[in-house]
Amino acid sequence: MSRCHTTPWVEHLLARVLHRGTWLAWSVIALGMAQPMLGWSQASSAKICTRIITAGIALLIALPVLRVVLMVIVFFRARDFRFSAIAMLVLAIILLGSVLGMHMAGTLS
Repeated sequence: MSRCHTTPWVEHLLARVLHRGTWLAWSVIALGMAQPMLGWSQASSAKICTRIITAGIALLIALPVLRVVLMVIVFFRARDFRFSAIAMLVLAIILLGSVLGMHMAGTLS
């Protein structure tokens, strides 16, 4: 049996980070989508809108990774090294998957 029991404040912190992060990401995406509707029709403006939307999507994708990072910190502080190692393994798998995905897509040499 594990020594680490996630306390209500940890669950509240994680829920708050994910909730606010999701709202921030969707707000960024909505901003990028609203720009053309507000009269931005130039080619350079379209690139800017695309980058804004991409940033929002990247933030949305990064939120679960942030949760795993926060869990690593919580487990280390609770001295639950087994779950810390598991969370770091999850982070390593995410990193490996990202690197392999970029490599296969041709964005890495």
